[in-house]
Amino acid sequence: MLKGKFITLRPVLEADLDALYRHHIDLDTRGDFYPHGIASQTVFRQRFYDTGYWGEKNGMLLIVDADDSIIGEIEFFKTLSYLDEYEIAYRLYGAQHHGKGAMTDALGLMVRYLFKTRQMNRIRLMIHPDNAASARVAEKCGFVFEGTARQVWYNLGRHQDLRVFAILHDDVFPPDEA
Repeated sequence: MLKGKFITLRPVLEADLDALYRHHIDLDTRGDFYPHGIASQTVFRQRFYDTGYWGEKNGMLLIVDADDSIIGEIEFFKTLSYLDEYEIAYRLYGAQHHGKGAMTDALGLMVRYLFKTRQMNRIRLMIHPDNAASARVAEKCGFVFEGTARQVWYNLGRHQDLRVFAILHDDVFPPDEA
């Protein structure tokens, strides 16, 4: 488990699957900025039994509060085989969890963990231009805006732009100065 100031990140447990699947299919909590695809319950459970939602090139941790109540998720995945980077995606399960520092805490924990345990140089976030809250989280965690990928994401019936934010290993863990 990764413990932060406001939340803890922990792996998915079998006992979490029913509640997690209910969050997975609740499209209302995704808003306009999180993909709306869903998996069948059979596929959803099988992925857990195959991998526990955790592997070398992708994984998901639950965001839980002090009472171990699930309030969100954060995941990472390898973008392209020839790029030395991962991408992180995240969401909270409801507006009642917004604005309390949970996501900034979760993103900071995940970034440090990945840079300590995976040999890669860069982590990126892809953020919708209208998602000001997510952009603030990225900037608080040291991510730098690099540009806009035009009409790269098909969501809600149309192609949409995404803003690219990234952080490098040396931004988080500067090399020792000789």
